This record gives sequence, structure tokens and C-alpha cells, in this order.
Amino acid sequence: MLTFATGPALITGGGSGIGRATAIMLAEAGVAVVVADIDLVSADETAATITRGGGEAISVELDVTDLDTIENAFKAAENWKGTVTILVNSAGILRVQPFDTFPARDFNEVMNVNVTGSFQCAKRASGGMMKARYGRIVNLSSVSGFRAGVGRTAYGTSKAAIAQLTRQIALELGRHGVTANAVAPGATMTKMTAAAYTDENKANFLKMIPSGFIADPEDIAPSIVFLASEQARYVNGHTMPVDGGYLASGMMQTGELEV
Repeated sequence: MLTFATGPALITGGGSGIGRATAIMLAEAGVAVVVADIDLVSADETAATITRGGGEAISVELDVTDLDTIENAFKAAENWKGTVTILVNSAGILRVQPFDTFPARDFNEVMNVNVTGSFQCAKRASGGMMKARYGRIVNLSSVSGFRAGVGRTAYGTSKAAIAQLTRQIALELGRHGVTANAVAPGATMTKMTAAAYTDENKANFLKMIPSGFIADPEDIAPSIVFLASEQARYVNGHTMPVDGGYLASGMMQTGELEV
């Protein structure tokens, strides 16, 4: 059975997708959860789902590109339950366009939300965690950070950067009792990704996923919950693919597997 520190968990992007699934699973494990999202309506709904199920949750508005809303969210968490001991950086955006026409404005926006936003939230969390001599930071990378994908210039670059940011946090905060790890989901059906999954590219993905299906957020969240637990205390600085074997698939498109 996984155990957790007594402080609250703050989940950015907690109103939908992987963030929502993670918030609910952490609450089911007995963690008090701060559901933080730029969309306060979705954050409210996730928090209400948790409290209806007997868990503890509050919702806060948080734009990871805005330092004032980050500060307000952490203060709300601290006033409610004390030092944030778990941070899950799940907030992110996706822009898909060909490389040769990819607008610099969109590239910068993706990097600002996915990378700088995660950095800013982790930096804000780090002070309290270092004082408490305990903390778990879990970032969201992606298999797109390992493999290039058509149209994913900004997204893939941002998710590769998350892996390095995670290593940097692990190096500098590890001596203070804080771990930093990342989960790299494979193809996962969320509100953000749904528009990018046409019938054609879903079929192509399925050819490359040994497990044979595209994940739901609930397939990704358990790995995040583990990395947020006390049992993961010696896992630090790693990016864990949770991808149904996608990164291992190699030559699957060139022929049928023989059993």
C-alpha cells in the first residue's frame, strides 16, 4: 500500500485529462488535493467529484504563465493544509503544424506553458519542500520528447526540455529530501489531444503500440501517484515512459509479428 506525506498535493491542469485523473486517485489514497487549473469551472467540477466521493479537495484558478496566480494558488493551499509536499505539473498545451510553417508565436507559447510554467511552479513549491525536508515533484513529459512527430516541433521540444528540467531539479533539491521525476505518456486520449487523433493517425499509432490500445488518463495516473508516494523515495531524476511499449516497438510497422 502506498503512503504519502501529510501535506497537500497541488495538481496543475487538474481540471481535466491526466491532471484530473491524478487528482482523483491521490484523493482516493487519502491525500488532500488542490485542483489548480486556468479553467476554474473544470477545477471546481473535479474538486466536487472528489469531495462527493469522501475525499478532501479545494479548487483554485492557476495560470502557470502568471506568477501572481501561482502565488495565490500556493497560498490557498498553505492556508488550507500547510506546506505543499506534492506538486504535479500536468498543465500543458499542444499546437500541431508543419515545421516549415510553424509560427514562432505558437512555438514560444508552447514552451512558455509547458516548460517555463512547470519551472515556475516547481520553484515556488521548492522553498516549502526544502524547509520541510520533504517533497515530491512530478512533471509531465511525453514520448514526443523521445521521438519526433510530424507537426510536433514545439510540443516535442518542450517535452524533451521537461526531462532535463526534471534532472536539474533532482540534482539541486535531492539533498533537501525532495525528489523530482517525470512521466512520459504515450498516446493518450484527453480533451487536449482528441482533435489531433484522426482515424488515420490513431490507426498508425496502434500499429506501433505493442499493448494494442490508446490510453485513457486513468492508465497514466497510477504511475504519477507512485512517484508522488513515500515508496518512491529512491527514484529521482528519471523520466518514466508509460506508453504501452510504444518506445520499444521499433520495427513493428515493417511486418507482422511471429509468435
